[in-house]
Formats: sequence, structure tokens, C-alpha cells
Amino acid sequence: MKFHYLSLFALALRIVIAHSQTPIKPLSPILPATQSAELLHVHRKLVELSSITGNEHGLDKWLASYLRDKGWTVDLQEVSEKRYNIYAYGKKRSTTLLLSSHIDVVPPYWPYYHNKTSDIIGGRGAVDAKGSVAAQIIAAQGLREKLDNDISLLYVVGEETGGDGMRAFSSWPDRPSPAHEIVIFGEPTEAKLVCGHKGILGFNLHVIGKAAHSGYPWLGVSANDVLVEALGKLLELRNNGLPWSSKYGNTTMNFGKIQGGVAANVVAETASAGIAVRIAAGTPKIVQGLILNALDSTKARVKDLGGDLEIEWTSEGYAPVNINCDIKGFDTMTVNYGTDVPLLTGDHKRYLYGPGNIFVAHSDHEALQKRELEQAVLDYRRLILAASRMDHNRQVS
Repeated sequence: MKFHYLSLFALALRIVIAHSQTPIKPLSPILPATQSAELLHVHRKLVELSSITGNEHGLDKWLASYLRDKGWTVDLQEVSEKRYNIYAYGKKRSTTLLLSSHIDVVPPYWPYYHNKTSDIIGGRGAVDAKGSVAAQIIAAQGLREKLDNDISLLYVVGEETGGDGMRAFSSWPDRPSPAHEIVIFGEPTEAKLVCGHKGILGFNLHVIGKAAHSGYPWLGVSANDVLVEALGKLLELRNNGLPWSSKYGNTTMNFGKIQGGVAANVVAETASAGIAVRIAAGTPKIVQGLILNALDSTKARVKDLGGDLEIEWTSEGYAPVNINCDIKGFDTMTVNYGTDVPLLTGDHKRYLYGPGNIFVAHSDHEALQKRELEQAVLDYRRLILAASRMDHNRQVS
């Protein structure tokens, strides 16, 4: 029996060796060679140019120049010093259809690479969301004449830290009018249409206590103790009291940053925590009420001791976002991350699609396959044409 197992092992080993020596047959191309080369060129330049939020200048300059060279008219909107949104269009400034994504990325910068054996392409922003930007540009370029130039592009800054770029575009005095009727947003969605995503609410807890020697803790008020108690109350709320829905699942609460005190032998005078809530049902106002109720007794107790617990809402937040996903031929999904979709004001149909997986975004292994990029070009074209036909039929009827 022992000899039998060894023989099987030897046979398996020979099979593995034989397969390892077999040349890998390249997959058939999805795009024509010239379009594929242009797509990879644009994507590579976008990823190579660092554009961490707040420092997008350089990338916005290159992208504006590239689009002008391709025959687009480009308007730059200054969001803050040396930070620009890019709005590009053809013969007319106000178009029915708009493609949009963001050009900023999270830190740190990771350099571009393309493994031509595996055709894996990586680097900071390769997926989130420069893959979408590159594919949208190539898709739009190929359809401009077919759509009589009734298509425009919007690439914004600041999506990763609150969306100041899209907020600025929404309130821009020079915003195209009438507003776009169809907007296709780009984010990593696994090449699926997103039917909606959770809402968001952010807040900070700030505790003020009283410093004292750790040998005589009764002489002070420990801000750390108060913060731990407050977080305990929020844990109870997170586990039992936050709203949920069948579409988006549970509302989640993440304690993202906690800090307090100055040394182990000092009663902490200050402490704080930064917290993010992903809302699955209800509104930010409802969730705020639940949080205030959960912390009410702790806030009252620390005030009696001579300290304080303050709640700082870091944004207005928004409720769950329903997104159109009525185009046939696409798989659909919902996602838990936030986007610029709810920040673009106006009455328009909105779609969310992009290449790559959010699970690798914001990581040191952010990457996607070349074929995913190429397929995204075809999918964006399908989306554009299908959405345009639906809008035309709606107007005729």
C-alpha cells in the first residue's frame, strides 16, 4: 500500500511538471489592438501620477491636456487652491448624458506595475477609481460621433474624504444647464450594475476629564474611563438597536480611531474617538437620535463629576442611496461603501458601474486584470447606448 501511494505521488508530480512546462495560451483580445493600447496608456498615466486627496494637481493637469488633445473642450473648476474638477464636452456644453468618476486616491502612493505574463495591473488607484476613469474615456471617445456629441465627462477631486469636489460641482454657478438627464458613475463594482448603497453618518466623541496622579485616581476624572463607557453603550446599540433592511442588511458602526491620555501613570484629562456609521435603513437624523439616547446617561454622569462628553457630527450624512439598475444584460448588486452619487444634485437617472473589486481597493495589493479594463470599455458603451435609447423612448412617449 505504501508503494501504491508513492507511485500515485510520482504520477501526480510528473503531471504537475508537464503542465508547468506547457506554454500558457494567451486569452483572445477583447478590444482592437489600437484601442487596447490607448486604454493601457491612459490607465498607466493616471496611476503613475500620484493624486492622494488634497494633492490632485499634476494629474488633473495631465488629464485636462490629454482630453484637449483628443478634441474635447475642457473646463476646469477650482475646488480649492491647485485642486480642479475636470469637465469635458464636445460641440455642446450641456449634454443629455454624463460619465463621472473621481481622480483622487487614498494614501499611501503605490507605484504602477503591469505583469505581462499574468496581465495583472496594479498600483494605487488602479481599481479605485482610475480603472473606471480610463475605461469611461475610451468608451466615450468611440461613441461621440454616434451620439452627436451628446455626452460629457466629469472627473472630480476629493471623493475619498467627503466629496468636496462633487459638492463644488453641484453648486457651481457655471454648471451646465439644463442639467444632465443620465449620469453613469464609475467605481469598482465587479463589472455589475449597483442597485444602491448604504448611507453614511460620521461623528467624533470628545471627552474632557480632570488630570490627576494615577496613585490617587479619585482626585481626577478619567476621560479614558468615560470614553470606554460611552463606547460600551454604542456597542450595545450596534449589536441590538440600529436599523436594518432586507436590501442593505445591517447598519454597521465602526470605531475607527481611539486616543486618550498622556501616560500610564496619569489620569487621562482628554480622550476622543472617530466613528463611522453605514446606514442600511432610515435617515441620519434617526440614527443620530439613537446615538444621543444611548449616550445620554453617560453624558449626564460625567457632567456631575465635573467633566464633559461632546458629540461632534462631522457631516450631515445621507440615507441609503437607491440607484437605477434597469438595463438588461448586467448582473446586479448592492454595496456598502459610499460614493459621489448622492452628492450630485438634480433630477437624473443614475447608474453605478466599474471594473475591479472593492475588496482590494485601499490596500497594498490593489490590482485588476487587463481583461477587466477592456471589458469595462465595452460595458460602458452598452450602458451609454442602452440608457440613451431608454431616455429617447421616454421622451417620445
